[in-house]
Amino acid sequence: MDVSIVLTMLAVGLILGFVGAGGSGFIISILTLLYGVSVHVALATALTAMIFSSLSGAVSHYREGNVSLKSGISVGILGALGAWIGSNLSSFIPEGELKWLTAGMLLLSGVLLWLRMFLFSRQQKERTIPTGAKFVVYSLLIGLITGALSGMFGIGSTPFIQLGLMMVLGLSIRQSAGTTMLVIIPIAIGGGMGYYQQGFLDIPLLIQVVVGTMVGSYIGAKFTNRVPAPVLKTSLVALPIFSSFLLVI
Repeated sequence: MDVSIVLTMLAVGLILGFVGAGGSGFIISILTLLYGVSVHVALATALTAMIFSSLSGAVSHYREGNVSLKSGISVGILGALGAWIGSNLSSFIPEGELKWLTAGMLLLSGVLLWLRMFLFSRQQKERTIPTGAKFVVYSLLIGLITGALSGMFGIGSTPFIQLGLMMVLGLSIRQSAGTTMLVIIPIAIGGGMGYYQQGFLDIPLLIQVVVGTMVGSYIGAKFTNRVPAPVLKTSLVALPIFSSFLLVI
């Protein structure tokens, strides 16, 4: 086991726990920039590691009543399929081009997070959730699209999923945040399986990343309530944008 990777991921986990984000893009950037890990292996590692971080978050949100099980399970199952497809397609993209594409997706996710927090923060009223055929079709589209993005670029697609749940399935901001954590679990599993089949999933590296980030996130989360909300919002938006620049250095 490379102790330096564990310690670096511990520091990364402190930041992610403090900000309250999955941070797969940040992990990808650190692995490629500091340790020379190929972008395909970094994508596989970061996406699969989200299984563990999202699981604890989903349980916490469920206990708080912030999870729509019907929406989360429907979108998540289809998201797993999309992630598996996306991870297989990723293997056909040259490493240099994949770095730029992933950086672009991280930059876009930062913009969408800004839109989600600052433009939709006042929309507290819950909308009517579609039923029947509409619900099935909408869930299919959200799951396949966000899952494919996650699988292909190794990112959690949090802002994409949240916006889909709010704008299309009619969930409130609070529900969309909690349900997204549930959706990411099967997406991470599907994407991880696809990368494993392609030979890109490095299990020892994954263990080191998971150990470091989980311990760091647990400690970092204790500092979240000690800073003003605007600082947290700014940090959450800045993290994927900063990660996108690190990725193409």
